[in-house]
Amino acid sequence: MEKIDTLRRFGLFDARVPRYTSYPPANHFANGIGHQFHADWLQTVTDGSVISVYIHIPFCKRLCWFCACRTQGTRTMRPVDAYVQYLLKELSLVRDLLPKDVKMGRLHLGGGTPSILPPDTMANLLDAVYAAFPKADDYEFSVEIDPTEAAPDLLRTLANYGMNRASVGVQDFAEKVQSAIGRLQSFEQTRDVIALLRDLGVQSLNVDLLYGLPFQTKSSFQATLDQVAELKPDRLAIYGYAHVPWMSKRQVMIDGEALPGPEKRFWLAEQAHAHFTALGYAPIGIDHFALPTDSLYKADQAGTLRRNFQGYTDDQSEALIGLGASAISRFPQGFVHNAPATSAYQERIASGGLAGQKGYRMDHADDLTSQIVEDLMCRFCFDATSLGADFPDMAEIIEDTRLSLLDAFPGIFLTSADGLIILDNAKPLVRIIASFVDSFTSSQTAHSAAI
Repeated sequence: MEKIDTLRRFGLFDARVPRYTSYPPANHFANGIGHQFHADWLQTVTDGSVISVYIHIPFCKRLCWFCACRTQGTRTMRPVDAYVQYLLKELSLVRDLLPKDVKMGRLHLGGGTPSILPPDTMANLLDAVYAAFPKADDYEFSVEIDPTEAAPDLLRTLANYGMNRASVGVQDFAEKVQSAIGRLQSFEQTRDVIALLRDLGVQSLNVDLLYGLPFQTKSSFQATLDQVAELKPDRLAIYGYAHVPWMSKRQVMIDGEALPGPEKRFWLAEQAHAHFTALGYAPIGIDHFALPTDSLYKADQAGTLRRNFQGYTDDQSEALIGLGASAISRFPQGFVHNAPATSAYQERIASGGLAGQKGYRMDHADDLTSQIVEDLMCRFCFDATSLGADFPDMAEIIEDTRLSLLDAFPGIFLTSADGLIILDNAKPLVRIIASFVDSFTSSQTAHSAAI
């Protein structure tokens, strides 16, 4: 009870704060930044560096009601095949602006449903990607897989092209929950797809779950956790469902009255934490779990864990190049968000330009706040020593932030020689703490102009 009382006192069950998959969050991106700086930032990527590539496939044969991603339904492959042609053109435009000797350390296909692509279309896309970017030594190729839309021939094609990590969406196996969120998917379908992936030599498998869904109960969620454990994933992401029907119109199909309340959501998350840690999975950040053999676990142990739009990652690349409608690129100078609507994206590419529409230009103060937020979200600490070494000219702001954290969150931190460490029972507050740092440092510094 002491833990829950502490979390209540600091507003865990009432607060609405960003997930901080980036700093700043994407809702701070401004129109014009992407168009103005996209080409310049591509050309300033360091010669010989290792980059990451993300390709967004925004199409789904069914639109799951819970999903807030930028996707669209399709009954035929014609718009998908046409879209891939625009991806190929964008890839060529981007490749011409990047230094010639960059290598690709990560390739991730996300969506939407990348696994709906026909094998020939997928092969054409991957041939072009590999022709543009030679692979780095520690290359990783991951794909989001919907087990209800994953033809064996397509999975074989992906494996033949080097896919070595697959992220399998589950959400929940309870039929009542699946019906309430518009996603019917049997355990048997999922098990068979995972078995085929392993037979094809895919080295690492992730499973994604959601808690806080309609009609989820302790007993129904436990049944799902037991079934997921049978699948023996190497890594899990267990996210809290965000009910935002004013942003994602399809969520109006979900009965808000059937959603568990904030404290019940918390106990579902705790249930998943207890279940998988007992099975030997290590908790990573706020919502991931990994076996000791997984690269995410190794990055966490080494202190090199990072956070981006796909969640927690061990990716250390200088630049993330996003291709496709609504894809986000990250550069040392800032972020570029491609036009979100597929039609607007295709119009930009057809005109011979890049697809960047929104974005954010980082300044020195943003870099400091970004590092603080990432340390909090990845390592649950405020590392004053490393911040001071990296930002010696901002020592006063760093110390003021440290003191303000102690004042705003009494009893939440352990003081160390390097700074502050969030106590274990207070780790669920980390997003609230990051939001406080965001507000505090923003009030102490002036951001760069939006244009």
